[in-house]
Amino acid sequence: MDKDHRSLLLVTEPSPQSQLFVDYLRQQLDCPVALVLPRSRPVTPAPSSSLILLDVDHMDDASLQAWYTDHAGQPGVSQAVFNLRDEDRAAELLTTMHLQGVFYRQDDLSLICKGVKTLMEGHPWMSRSLMARLLEFLRQQQRNVYRPTYGLTQREREIIGLLGSGASNHEIAERLAISEHTVKSHLYNTFKKIGVNTRGQAVRWACQHLGTPPLYLERQAETGPPQRTCS
Repeated sequence: MDKDHRSLLLVTEPSPQSQLFVDYLRQQLDCPVALVLPRSRPVTPAPSSSLILLDVDHMDDASLQAWYTDHAGQPGVSQAVFNLRDEDRAAELLTTMHLQGVFYRQDDLSLICKGVKTLMEGHPWMSRSLMARLLEFLRQQQRNVYRPTYGLTQREREIIGLLGSGASNHEIAERLAISEHTVKSHLYNTFKKIGVNTRGQAVRWACQHLGTPPLYLERQAETGPPQRTCS
């Protein structure tokens, strides 16, 4: 790692705990570490050869996506998240964000520091089981590229996939950052195109014709097992 050029941006809310974290990283990494507020975007481009570490405890999905989008593809910049509750949440984020690393709430400081060093050397940091889940999701995506769309738009395919996880209209609207009215309109058009009348029929049709819903729909962490009909 080129310590003269590498830097770390810690995106989190200021607190005594986060300041201790910053101080610890500065001591262990011997490189510039800056604390940036999640609400600070739009921001100027991150310094070249830097790692952005996003705190999911202080950022909702929209904020995470905004930060990720702002810096995705920027040369020399990699992004990772920390304070994840579990591997399911990590898998969910990795289906929509090309992150280089993930850290969990239970990870101790020494492990996080080791992971950050690995990331700053240009290598990914995640468990083998998580990597395997991500690869399986990518394989499924590749297989689905060659499936017929049956006249469905990309948004309609996303919504019917979320439907397959047991998500309500409200949850679908929140996930896709659209109104419930828009969700209902898409569902009406989708049902008409595929010739079904109920949500259950739509889910069964999607499982048969479009394949398994995306990896991040496998389980809803807070509400118990999803109501899936695909086997």
